[in-house]
This record gives sequence, structure tokens and C-alpha cells, in this order.
Amino acid sequence: MNEGFITTLDFQDTELVRSLYELQRASYLIEAKLIDFYEIPPLKETFEEFLTCGEEFRGYFLDNQLAGAVSCTVEEKTVTICRMVVHPDHFKKGIAQQLLNTLESDMGHVPLFKVATGKDNVPAKNLYLKNGYKHERDLEVAPDFYISFFQKTVS
Repeated sequence: MNEGFITTLDFQDTELVRSLYELQRASYLIEAKLIDFYEIPPLKETFEEFLTCGEEFRGYFLDNQLAGAVSCTVEEKTVTICRMVVHPDHFKKGIAQQLLNTLESDMGHVPLFKVATGKDNVPAKNLYLKNGYKHERDLEVAPDFYISFFQKTVS
């Protein structure tokens, strides 16, 4: 298997953005099945809404195909990880870990990282916990559906 590479994604490249949108849908559909909740906002997002999300994306390419991506917003002293997606064909290959490492390295000047995921999304929760994120709280956002919030302080 060839080694992948990570780069910032250019939202002017409509074909690439369409690939990212489809990748996101495939990834979040697996999460929806895992947590038994299909109202995840990115699954309901139109392509036009996605185009104007205002997030900064980094993509992981394997054999010149987009295999994963992470997005964030930066406000003052906080990086909020908005999306972490990996194509289902590439689960368990360490792509999410590499994306997280790159994002943290690129944004190392920002002291606080925040992220949220479905409470029952054990793979995502484990990723953040093993990388030093602390569980802050769980919040019920729909009947019997909870989001877990994590944060990490970087010095």
C-alpha cells in the first residue's frame, strides 16, 4: 500500500469538494448506524450548505483518492474540530489519527482544542481520549440521544 499524504483542501475545486461531500456522507452514514441516530447534521446538509460551511479542511489522499478529512474553525484561542471523516473502505488504517496529528501540529499555536461526537461513537471517543482529550460532559440533544464533548489544552 502506498503512503498517503495530507494537504489543505481548496474549496474552489468543485470536483474535489463534491468528492469530500460524498465521502462525508458515506462516513456519517456508518456513524449513524453505529449510534442509531440518523439526524446527524452533516447527513442532512445540502451540497450548497456544505460549500458555505466556513470550515478549514485537510484531506488525506491515498493513491490520489480522497480517503479522509478533518475540518475545523479557529476563534481566538480555540480550535473546534467540526468533522472527522474517513471513507468506510479505509477504516482501521490510522487515517483519523494522522489527520488529528496534522491538525494539532498545524494549529499548535492555539492553546485549546474542542470536539464533540455522539456519546455512543466509541471509535471516535477512543481516538480523542488516547490523544489527551478530556471528557467534559454529555448533552442530550434529542430524545435519548447524547453528544459527548471533549477538550484538550496544549501548552
